[in-house]
Amino acid sequence: MAKLQKSIEKRNALIQATISLVNNNGFHATPMSKIAKMANVSPATIYLYFENKQDLLNKVYIEVKQAFTSYVFTNYTPDTPVADGFKLIWNRIADFKLKEMEEALFLAQCDNTPIIDETSRQEGLIHLQPLLDLWKRGQEEGILKPMSPYLLYAYSINPLSFLMVMQNRGAFKLNEETLEEAFQAAWNSISI
Repeated sequence: MAKLQKSIEKRNALIQATISLVNNNGFHATPMSKIAKMANVSPATIYLYFENKQDLLNKVYIEVKQAFTSYVFTNYTPDTPVADGFKLIWNRIADFKLKEMEEALFLAQCDNTPIIDETSRQEGLIHLQPLLDLWKRGQEEGILKPMSPYLLYAYSINPLSFLMVMQNRGAFKLNEETLEEAFQAAWNSISI
């Protein structure tokens, strides 16, 4: 049991080191040796858990995406009215981005780079299915604009990443009032 726990701790340390180094240095300036050093394991240990750097990045992306969507869809049920469901999901996304900033920054980098392979990207997309289903239902009910889910995401969810980065830089403060304004702008951009 202690050996299993130590193995889990090493893997988790590698994941956290990867997230931190990628956020601070970018993908290309994050060699496996730096990840191992930050995780306080030997470089060979990485290969017990991951085939190579690409496998490591893909798996970290999927794990962070799973944690993100698990958090986001807590308390959401598919029978929630569209407007209420979107507000609940949007606020949970905002909350995650503010509370789990390292993971949120990592996901934002992954979503804006070709470094994550297409298979992993598609797997990550599957985790957003409840939101995609909500949008489809909203379009069928005539509540949401008949736009591609990519456009819906770009106009209603992506601005949160920008605001999070601006807050992180000290240029903007997300508080109850500015979050409500941001939500209204998001809702207005996709609703009819």
